[in-house]
Amino acid sequence: MADIEKADNKTYAEFKRLERENQILIQQVYRATSEKKYYENELRRYQNEIRLLKKRISELRSPPLLISIVEERPAKDKLIVKHPGGPQFMVKVPEEFHNTRIPIGTRVALNKDSLALVSILSYPKSSSVMGAEVIERPDVTFNDIGGLVEEKRLIREAVELPLKKPHLFERIGIEPPNGILLIGKPGTGKTLLAKAVANSTKATFLHMVASELVQKFIGEGARLVRELFALARDKEPSIIFIDELDAIGARRLDIGTTGDREVQRTLMQFLAEMDGFTPRGKVKVIAATNRADILDEALLRPGRFDRIIEINPPSKEDMVEIYQIHTRKMPLAKDVNLENLAEHSQGFNGADIKNVCVEAGMNAIRKERKVVTREDFELALSKVRKEQETENPVMYW
Repeated sequence: MADIEKADNKTYAEFKRLERENQILIQQVYRATSEKKYYENELRRYQNEIRLLKKRISELRSPPLLISIVEERPAKDKLIVKHPGGPQFMVKVPEEFHNTRIPIGTRVALNKDSLALVSILSYPKSSSVMGAEVIERPDVTFNDIGGLVEEKRLIREAVELPLKKPHLFERIGIEPPNGILLIGKPGTGKTLLAKAVANSTKATFLHMVASELVQKFIGEGARLVRELFALARDKEPSIIFIDELDAIGARRLDIGTTGDREVQRTLMQFLAEMDGFTPRGKVKVIAATNRADILDEALLRPGRFDRIIEINPPSKEDMVEIYQIHTRKMPLAKDVNLENLAEHSQGFNGADIKNVCVEAGMNAIRKERKVVTREDFELALSKVRKEQETENPVMYW
């Protein structure tokens, strides 16, 4: 009996030993499986990195591509292209592009050696055009503009009605104004009017100064004009606002330098673009100038800028309204009388009045007061008036 118990104990001990070894082996298998998955993932990661590096090396070793402009497509497998500043070439179109539409003026990339078509590029937009002030929706409203009651009515009829209610023009059978020209002295509110009407129509506002369209090289200015109108069509409904139009729109002369002729080319492209869209379209052109007397007659003919709005200096009542707009967030003392300020602001425009309010606020800040007093406005009026009367700027040597 003792021998049996001894044998059972030995068997049981052996069983426990084998069970422990089995658990150890299971853990080792689990660990080995986990390590295998880890190394497989690492292998895939290194393989991806090697593939990307090989692709990068291949790209670095590949020859550069030529960028050309499509001028004609005489056949499905042929293109006539021109390299900027270079000759024309007839190039081969690969089979995968045979059924692809390639409009005239499209940029294409060609193989440097065979000149075969490699890829079709998007329409270019230069940094000058993309750098223009593009506001998806300006925050200026007509309530932010004092006075100019008649001018507001005219610009809303010319821009807002065709965009919001085109059926009214269809019913009467007339075309709305194609372009709107704002003329007036600096600081009278021309840009504010353009931004306000863009806000009311929920249109994208593209603001560019005309002098930025004048370029050094031949054809560059005309290209910028094309790209500006292309950008406006991409973001329609949109309003193109050209400030200081006289920079490119001055009257053309028979005698002139090479630079003058380049400005004239830019003007002719601008005229062609204005003729290229319908008055009922969703792209409107507004321009501003303070030298309407030197503008070319072609700009002012019907079909281009056929609505001319003159922005006059503000009247006394307009000045009071402008003062109310610029002081509505200012804590004013009881001795501040806006009508009295308007009487002493004769000859000021809207920008001057805003400057007066800013200077008055600065006077109060310097003295750490919580309200703006009449004295602050009197000092501001005196300073702005003195700046107006100074004919020559102060020179520091």
